[in-house]
Amino acid sequence: MAVRLDPLELGKVIGEVVDRFVPTMVLSVRFGTKVLTNGCEIKPSVAVAAPAVQIGGGVGDLFTLVMIDPDAPSPSEPSMREWLHWLVVNIPGGADPSQGKEVVPYMSPRPALGIHRYVLVVFQQRAPAPAVAPGEEAPGVRAGFRTREFAKEHGLGLPVAAMYFNAQKEPASRRRRY
Repeated sequence: MAVRLDPLELGKVIGEVVDRFVPTMVLSVRFGTKVLTNGCEIKPSVAVAAPAVQIGGGVGDLFTLVMIDPDAPSPSEPSMREWLHWLVVNIPGGADPSQGKEVVPYMSPRPALGIHRYVLVVFQQRAPAPAVAPGEEAPGVRAGFRTREFAKEHGLGLPVAAMYFNAQKEPASRRRRY
């Protein structure tokens, strides 16, 4: 009998970014018409704008969405691990992040070297998070962000959903110049 490996374990998201957890919410992510599955590849040019994200849940549920790059600046030397690409709190159950409070604005993938993983992690909040205006985050909050520490500091517990995709630098246009 074949053993099915969890794609989050296979992609080392579990272990490097979050601890083992049991998904309890549905998470749907897409860039334009491209629906993401764990480990799929997305071209950075497709991910310029924030993805459409749908989180399950019901009335009264609140969620936090974190998007990070654990491979910054390069997978072989991730000295800026984890690079924070997006942070949204107070997302109502069944809604998308635009209904929540964007604490750190979306930054599109910009991998310089190698294939980078971009991880979206969803936590269920026990209470509304304090209001923080976009841009009020501490300087340098993007480099060296720690998803586990953030969850612990804010009493979020283990994730309820997660997904990751891969991206790498796109080759320059190969147009001939005369």
